[in-house]
Amino acid sequence: MTTMPALSSRRASGAPDEPASAAPGAALANARPWLLLTPILVFLAVLAAAALVVLRMSFGTTGNEWHGFTLQNYADLADSYFMKSLWITLKLAFQSMVYAVLLAIPVALAMARTESRLARRLLLAGVLLPLLVNLLLQGYGWLVILGPAGLLNHALLAARLIDRPVLWLYREHGVLLGLIQTAFPLAVLPLSSAMRAVSRSYEEAAATLGATRWQTLRHVLLPLAMPGLVSGALLVFAYNASAFAVPLLLGGRRVPMLAVLVHDQVAPLLNWPAASASGVVLMVATLTVMTISQRLVRRTQHLEETSA
Repeated sequence: MTTMPALSSRRASGAPDEPASAAPGAALANARPWLLLTPILVFLAVLAAAALVVLRMSFGTTGNEWHGFTLQNYADLADSYFMKSLWITLKLAFQSMVYAVLLAIPVALAMARTESRLARRLLLAGVLLPLLVNLLLQGYGWLVILGPAGLLNHALLAARLIDRPVLWLYREHGVLLGLIQTAFPLAVLPLSSAMRAVSRSYEEAAATLGATRWQTLRHVLLPLAMPGLVSGALLVFAYNASAFAVPLLLGGRRVPMLAVLVHDQVAPLLNWPAASASGVVLMVATLTVMTISQRLVRRTQHLEETSA
């Protein structure tokens, strides 16, 4: 009875009555974004669980991985062979990142600025091709190219640039070529998307002020596309730091990258705790380098903005 005056006043004022299903509808609307994120959240949860399993196993002992606890697995990593493997891994990952980004800049620029839809699709298909071919097939292809009697040595000998075949396989430069080729799409795609988002009016304004194409690229386009460039560079670094198939095929045991070392600990020796400890160190080292790189890039951008 006490609600009758309120109802009559609401009706007298012409205000519409609130539907009874407003609250459930609002709750469903609020929950809809989380429902869309459910697949990626489940995927990230699986990755986090796998990382925790590897972390726990790294403190175990051989034959008693889940109940034992020791720090000896990490103490054994101070061995000179492991430190050399870690250094080679980070060095090749960094070098491949630099070369892949430098090669990706003209390709990404062509993809972002070409007017022909057919040319853009052909460029995209060429860039995506390494992602569509199995890494083992790509590795065997590099064996055919880089072998002592391979295509590259035949071409160099035919051009009389060398007198005898060059040993590309089982050397760091051979592994570096394979890493650059397999991770090249990871550098091109983010950079191309970032360049496509940059308005051409900035380039036209720079050209009007007398800037050359190189100056426009260096001082206008690349700074505006820096988020895509950094994302691509970090993707290449993280991908190649954990590479296994290419280093194993092109480097063998003479280029002992850390993923190959982890495989050797698991497959022949069945030393799961030592392999887990090596994997944890690899993850920590990779994340540390990526974090430092991001901070350096942000600091450089801040200094450039303040100086401008």
